Amino acid sequence: MSGLLVLGSKPKPALPPRASFDAVACANASGYSAATHQLPVPLFTVMSAILPAVASGRQSLRALAGLSTETLYFFPRPTARRNRVKQLASPLSLLRMQPFYLRRVLRSVGYRYEKFVEYSHDSYARMIMDLCDHDHRVLQQIQRKQPSTGATVLAIGLAEQQFDRYILSGFSFELTHAYANNPEIAERKSKLSRHAETDIAVMGYLARRFGNVFTTEAVVHQRAGIPLLPALAEAGSVQNPTGEE
Repeated sequence: MSGLLVLGSKPKPALPPRASFDAVACANASGYSAATHQLPVPLFTVMSAILPAVASGRQSLRALAGLSTETLYFFPRPTARRNRVKQLASPLSLLRMQPFYLRRVLRSVGYRYEKFVEYSHDSYARMIMDLCDHDHRVLQQIQRKQPSTGATVLAIGLAEQQFDRYILSGFSFELTHAYANNPEIAERKSKLSRHAETDIAVMGYLARRFGNVFTTEAVVHQRAGIPLLPALAEAGSVQNPTGEE
């Protein structure tokens, strides 16, 4: 049975047994965790356009120095933003959210990829909505806040990759990172990601629809209703099954 490990960037991810997956897919800088735990080079990585434009994102990019992925998906900002005045007042930020700028920054830190994929934001949105059968409740939540890069990694895996199962590890619905303290937590006075409720809705729906999405993280199991990876569920524990720190 082939498996794809969808890896987030939370500290101390509860990694599944190595024999349970054949490839790794990453969100933003979770490639750092993949390298730290000596996992395979990611099959693909999704990176948000916002990374070079904000302090927490630039921190993430520095964590990727010298690493690589096979395919890099550029995840753009929505074409229509709610705060249009703020958008127009920050032309430098807009420049930094263009594909060429991300490629430039990645080149400067020695991050490598074989293929660079640019889809429109609407294309990603359609992919996720189609996978979720345009479910009314899921669409309502997406209208409030778009899914995170991590949820998009799972969607791409289901839509474009052929695996028998998909394993979510390193997710907590928080802003915490394995490689550094995220400055956004202090700024917002909260660890909770703004994408949390949308990710819970999207990931939970995909797990119920496809029946082959599992997790090793207790919080993901509890909040999104995603089944624990069978081997872990039988053992009655999801506490860092590899024994790695």
